[in-house]
Amino acid sequence: MRKIAVILICLISIQFAKAQDRVITTGVPFLLIAADARSAGMADQGVATSPDAFSQQYNPAKYAFATDKIGASASYTPYLTDLVNDISLGQITFYNRFNDRMAFAASLRYFGLGEIELRERAEDEPRIVKPNELAFDASYSLHLSDQFAMAVAGRYIRSNLRIADANTDASAASSFAVDIAGYFQSEEIAFSDFNGRYRLGFNFQNLGPKISYDKDQNDLNSNFLPANMKLGGGFDFILDEYNKVGVSAEFNKLLVPTPQEVTDKNGDGVVDAADRVIVNDEYSGIGWTSGIFKSFGDAPDGFSEELKEFTYSVAAEYSYQESFAFRLGYFNESVEKGARKFLSLGAGFKYNVVKIDVSYLFSASKVKNPLENTLRFSLSFAFGDKYDEY
Repeated sequence: MRKIAVILICLISIQFAKAQDRVITTGVPFLLIAADARSAGMADQGVATSPDAFSQQYNPAKYAFATDKIGASASYTPYLTDLVNDISLGQITFYNRFNDRMAFAASLRYFGLGEIELRERAEDEPRIVKPNELAFDASYSLHLSDQFAMAVAGRYIRSNLRIADANTDASAASSFAVDIAGYFQSEEIAFSDFNGRYRLGFNFQNLGPKISYDKDQNDLNSNFLPANMKLGGGFDFILDEYNKVGVSAEFNKLLVPTPQEVTDKNGDGVVDAADRVIVNDEYSGIGWTSGIFKSFGDAPDGFSEELKEFTYSVAAEYSYQESFAFRLGYFNESVEKGARKFLSLGAGFKYNVVKIDVSYLFSASKVKNPLENTLRFSLSFAFGDKYDEY
């Protein structure tokens, strides 16, 4: 019962924030949670950082620049650890760089909400349910030039959150989405005291039909997927053959329409619940494709509010001889659009073909972060021949 209360409080809080500040909410938000500890240690960045086994979630085009032929990874992220102990996000990833020009990757992400006990009366024998969500995706990346690659990814999404009762079944909701990504990595450039390399990346991710828990798939009863635009850039300071410092910045924007203000839509001279129903129906009736384009110019307060819908993060990573890394980052979101602000720390240790990454998050906002005080772990492996940078 405690967990049900927690979930209800979260939902009520989201709806209150949405009514007050037009926070954009979507279905299956677990798709946007950083699943691996390396990115988590760099404030959830990944679109323009150096390639690694975890690139599938952030920018699969980076696999075309991977220096190891084959890689695999597993990640585990506890969730809401201050309240419960059985909610978590797990992910496994595999990639294979076939040759100098192309690579293939696949991943499975699973978000489990643990066990929930359902009773009508306190003395009843509980009915145990285990809500969960998952996503399976595959990607193909290809060099279009020595320094630039693009990738496309397909994703199957399944959300099993509905609880069956006498009037409804427990069938899971499902949808599909695609990602379109690109990554640029310059040649190593010689400066006076060090060498350097530029990195740029973009990813339009989770582009696909709405997800609905109703069999009729009516748009009015459906939720937008968390379609998202990632843009980023970075620079590597290659100090010598052992020491390297990478700095990067990233911007994100949900490609989802902004909830609209409630006004006197029915013209009866009173702003009431009936007007809210009309506004909600109009919003729910927006298609997912038109919603992507609307998301760039539909904020009620104009351009200033559109800018507030961008989040940004900055991060740095120091690595020594590719065997040890230390990371830090900062993430910022407008107070009116969710108020997520946090600092992150991370470290990585590599021995032979095995690499372990850990990260920790410090909230810098009055709004509590569900990953606050959480230690995240990732494990990755590298096999096969080594590739040069190009």
